[in-house]
Formats: sequence, structure tokens, C-alpha cells
Amino acid sequence: MNELPPLTQNTGELAAGIAPLAPHDVEPSPAPVAPEKAASGTSTIGVLIVNLGTPDAAEPKAVRRYLKEFLTDPRVIEKNSLVWKIVLNGIILPLRSRRKAHDYKKIWNREKDESPIKTITRSQAEKLAGILEPLGKRVIVDWAMRYANPSIASRLDALIGRGCDRILVMPLYPQYAAPTTATVADEVFRFLMRQRRQPALRIMPAYYDDPYYIEVLASSLQAELKALSFAPDVIVASYHGMPKDYVNKGDPYESQCVRTTELLREKLKLDDSKLMLTYQSRFGRARWLTPYTIKTMKALAKKGVKNVVVITPGFSADCLETLEEIAFENARVFKRYGGENFAAIPCLNDSEAGMLMIWQLAMRELKSWV
Repeated sequence: MNELPPLTQNTGELAAGIAPLAPHDVEPSPAPVAPEKAASGTSTIGVLIVNLGTPDAAEPKAVRRYLKEFLTDPRVIEKNSLVWKIVLNGIILPLRSRRKAHDYKKIWNREKDESPIKTITRSQAEKLAGILEPLGKRVIVDWAMRYANPSIASRLDALIGRGCDRILVMPLYPQYAAPTTATVADEVFRFLMRQRRQPALRIMPAYYDDPYYIEVLASSLQAELKALSFAPDVIVASYHGMPKDYVNKGDPYESQCVRTTELLREKLKLDDSKLMLTYQSRFGRARWLTPYTIKTMKALAKKGVKNVVVITPGFSADCLETLEEIAFENARVFKRYGGENFAAIPCLNDSEAGMLMIWQLAMRELKSWV
């Protein structure tokens, strides 16, 4: 699409004659009901939003089960040797499960008894279903987690069971990486290999340089900054880390993070000293992408920087890495070494601007299907 709708435009204006419908006007519905029998010559289309995943409970046993599924994926840990398996099962899982369970408890949605990323992803799917409602009952929106529940296979099976012969899979990772986007595709294809009759399939590509994504990031950040009681000396764009070896083998993740940050700097008219790029969530002893977020917090504070704001443009929904690692751990380090004011800006989540972006991406990929 060459013409980008402004953030205030009603998203129901999908085609001539369809009444406008804005995200905030939509009553989020539960899982969409089974569609009526499609008219002759029409298809039922499924849209599956996918995010990384979360334990089913903030307890060591559930966290261990989740981490084991995640850390045994060969896309995530490529050196899956016998030594690694011994270290994983004998040291990492027992120790890390307890520590991470403690961290999850800090951010847990106790009302729904689930992690915030699950609450947010469900809401994103429900709101997208409402926004796409003018297209009729032939479009069904669902959601899944790559690891833990609800699984990709279970939701694809449900969509097919409801008559979907075309499915758009939307991995909500702005920047492509083998351990994120590719592993979603792996799981989707594993499911399809077991199907006698396969639906037509589309997997949404990375949107790291999408003009609307950049516009929404910039406008949302500006709105959040106006609400703060202080002006930041430095804004840090923190992305999830990756072993440097993965990039050396050809993964485009680093270059896409760099490009997102460059475009955001251009939009906000900031240079690299005012909008810095860093990487968080380092795991293990391998060399990861640098600079590390937590070391940057320490360095900035020791240099005399008093006011810092952190944004996380690689996450579409707030999760442990944004709500605990950034908002708690990195804030603590920054203040320990002399910093005074620290703010972690929320992800786009299911906000009106965030939903407009997801709608924009969905309509781009559904083109010729609807």
C-alpha cells in the first residue's frame, strides 16, 4: 500500500460501502463462532497471530517445561550436542526454572492467572477479528504461542476444522530471525506435513522497515514521552540479543534491527547519541550482539547521564523481557550507578495505534484473498 492511513482514520474503511469501524469501538469477542456455510465459490480464510510463548504457570515446574521446549529447539540452540543436553538438564533447567519462576511472579496477571504476553496476544486477536468484521464471516482470527499453549498445531487444526482453506500466519516479530520467525514456519510446516488436505498458506514477512510500523513506533513514543515527568537525555532502543555466530552464518536479524533504528532516528530527528541501539537477554558464554543493554545502562549512569528512556522495538507485546528485565533489572542497574530517572516505554500491545498497524499488515497480506 502506498497511501498510509493516518492513525486517527477509521479502520473499517476497507472497501467502498463498508461502514467505518475503529478499534476502540469494537467489543472484543471471545473466540469467533463457527462460520456459516460459505456461499458457492467463496473461501473461508483463517488469520493466525503468533507470538513466542509463556509458561502455563509462574511455578518452577511449568517454567521448566516451557524452557525445555524452547531450549531444545535446534533453531534456538544450534549446538545441540550431548554435552549441551547434560548441561541443560542437569544445571540450566533446575536453576533457571526457579529463578525465572520468581521473575514471572513479579509480572503475572493474577486476575486471569496467565502471563501478560498471553493476555495481550489474545486481545490483539480479538480486536483484529472485530476490525476485520466488515469482511464478513469468511474471515476467522485466532492466536497461538510458538512454545507452550495454545500451540500452533492446535489452532491450525481448529481453523481447518472451521472450514478455512486459506490461512495467513502472522508471526508478530518485526525483525526476522531464525530462532523466532523461522521456527514458527517450521512448526506450521510440521503440522501441514501431517495433513491429507492442506490449506493454502501465507506467512507474513518481517516488517522492520514498514513505513506504517515506523510511523506508529515514533508517534507512540512521542505520546509516551509527553506523559513523563522528565525529559530523557538518552533514548535506548533495546532488541533481544542473538549469538554473533548466527549472524555470521547469514541471519539478517542484526541488519534489520539496525535499519529499524535508523528509520526511527530519521523520523524523530535524533542522532545515534540520543537514540542508541543495544541488545538484551544474553544467555550462555558465547559472544552475542553488542552493545549489551545492561552494560550500556551502567556506562551511561557512570558517565553522568541522569535520565533514560528505553523502548523495545523488537517486541510486539510486553513480556518477561520488557516488564521484568528492562523495567526492573536494567532500571536497578542504571540507578545503582548514579542514574536518577528511568522509564520503560510499553510495547504497542493492543493499543489503538498497535492494532491499526496489525490491521495494516493483515490487509496487505490478505490482498487478493478478500
